[in-house]
Amino acid sequence: MPEAPGTDGAGNEAGTGGAGHSGHPGASVPTGAPQFQVAAKNPRRVEGAVAVAFLASLLAFAAFGAAFWVAASSWVLGVTLGVALSAFGFALVAWGKYLMPQGPFEEPRPQMATTPAEKQEFVADFATRGKVAVERRGVLVKLMGAAGAVLGVVLAFPLIRSLGPRPNQEQSLYHTKWRKGAKLTSIEGRAVRVDDIEIGGIITVFPPDDLGGAFSQTVLIRVQQTGDIVTEPGRETWGPHGYLAFSKVCTHAGCPVGLYEELTQQLLCPCHQSLFDIGTGAMPVFGPAPRPLPQLPLYVDSKGYLRAQADYDEPIGPGFWYRGGSNGGPQ
Repeated sequence: MPEAPGTDGAGNEAGTGGAGHSGHPGASVPTGAPQFQVAAKNPRRVEGAVAVAFLASLLAFAAFGAAFWVAASSWVLGVTLGVALSAFGFALVAWGKYLMPQGPFEEPRPQMATTPAEKQEFVADFATRGKVAVERRGVLVKLMGAAGAVLGVVLAFPLIRSLGPRPNQEQSLYHTKWRKGAKLTSIEGRAVRVDDIEIGGIITVFPPDDLGGAFSQTVLIRVQQTGDIVTEPGRETWGPHGYLAFSKVCTHAGCPVGLYEELTQQLLCPCHQSLFDIGTGAMPVFGPAPRPLPQLPLYVDSKGYLRAQADYDEPIGPGFWYRGGSNGGPQ
């Protein structure tokens, strides 16, 4: 009958003195026993490879988290996440395949009945096998834990980002990305020149650094061929060369005001049918909108590009923080 793995030629357990068990409670199988032998011929080399894989996954998870946080391009997110998961998976598979006892093992048991001392030995032996297999490679355990911790933090990013931007009265509520000298730019990223739009034409423009921005979106209308348009006293220079620009965010519920009626020179919000008369500074003439659309002051530079003189002089969008001031400003 072939010898059982883990026994000597006489059928005794290896490393136990041939007695079948050590004879006293708490004894465990020596770490050099076959039960603890791994498949790798060079365990140190495999441990190094696993450590490098865990470290790479940790760094890649961190890079993916940073890329997700700044809304990087999809290929950056895909590459960093792919590298992270691949490295983490490789490390786990290599550890289990080459650095864990392979088994199965058989050990002789001369009798079915067991004494309390033997039960204690069994428990100690069972605990020791798992403990030795892990404690021998404490660095790998720490690296795996670190990589898993970074992954756990990164997995929370979508939840945090889904809450939206942090409210900031000095920025998101009272100001947009429009600044002095900012070129009026189409959604495609093309700066708008004074001769790009026909009379009666309308396009949506943004600051160059906020293309597609919900707060900065602005409707640019060419009302007439030449001459400055004055919509209100104090806005004598805001409508150069027949152009006017107003916030596209409706002052009722924040819907995009994207329809223009050239004949009546009115902007229409399709959500709740608010009408704004651009000739009087986008004053609401119909519908639930409570106040005019903020007007963006414009000028034309020496090369014929339309630029902003400054940001809007009042907050854009629904006026829920207003209390009926004489100039529509916050009270």
